[in-house]
Amino acid sequence: MAVNPNAIQSQAASQTAAAGTAATAGVDPASRPPQLRAARIRKQRVIKFVILFITLGFLFVPLLSMLLFTLRHPLSGRWSLAPWEAIFTGNGDSLGADLTVLWQGLGTSLALCAVTVVIMLLLMVPTMVIVHIRSKALERAIEWVATLPLTIPAIVLVVGLGPIYRWLSADVLSTNPIWLCFAYVILVMPFAFRAIAVGLNSIDVKTLVEAARSLGASWPHVFFRVIIPNLWQAILSSAFISIAVVLGEYTVASLLGRMNLQVALYQLGQSNSQISTAMSLLALLFGVVLLVALDLISDAMRKTKEGK
Repeated sequence: MAVNPNAIQSQAASQTAAAGTAATAGVDPASRPPQLRAARIRKQRVIKFVILFITLGFLFVPLLSMLLFTLRHPLSGRWSLAPWEAIFTGNGDSLGADLTVLWQGLGTSLALCAVTVVIMLLLMVPTMVIVHIRSKALERAIEWVATLPLTIPAIVLVVGLGPIYRWLSADVLSTNPIWLCFAYVILVMPFAFRAIAVGLNSIDVKTLVEAARSLGASWPHVFFRVIIPNLWQAILSSAFISIAVVLGEYTVASLLGRMNLQVALYQLGQSNSQISTAMSLLALLFGVVLLVALDLISDAMRKTKEGK
């Protein structure tokens, strides 16, 4: 039977191409031709730029609209810095707004931030450290309880907390808004738990405790001199996140009839929406500053540890 030379050459070429493909598939991407690597890098940069542009547009367009609203009068169209001047001077009489309620709500929210963070840390940090050392099963149960407020709407929490606060206000405490700290501890618990859990999982707590105890250290010494210094970053994260949550909370305070920053902004918006919007922007800016400060502090602590 005659053999077709063209068929042999075609078969050999196909085998060579298949071998080349297999070899290419097994080759490290770093050894591929520079043109292919450059094209892939350019494609990745374009994709990253598009994603970043869309994300920034989604975040900053509403903020830019709020800023323009505070600078341009909605009826006359006149541009003015009067709302910002009213905030920084503390006098909104020229715009027909009483800023007393705003400063009252701001002071209450700042006090609530401090008290809520202190109670949250005193409650969460020792409990999570002890459970992390002693029982993994109990740690999972506490995680379930701590993250439960995320699944419960705030209005449902208020329905349950309403009778309790009514009894506390009438028979035990008073109607001072500072007692909202107990409800706010529940609201910030899921975020604080996750931040502290990340810190505990990043270090070998059991080894540190066993080493300190074997050297004769007492439990308070182990907790404050060994564990807490290694959890500073997690503690700061939980504190800053809790502050951001408390500053932005409205539902619980409004439905319980208490005054905080968001309730004050709502009431102020009834008389002058521009000042209310400007103050909301300042509150958002304060939250951004907290996040940036957290990042800078974390970097500084990491560099300090690496330097040692």
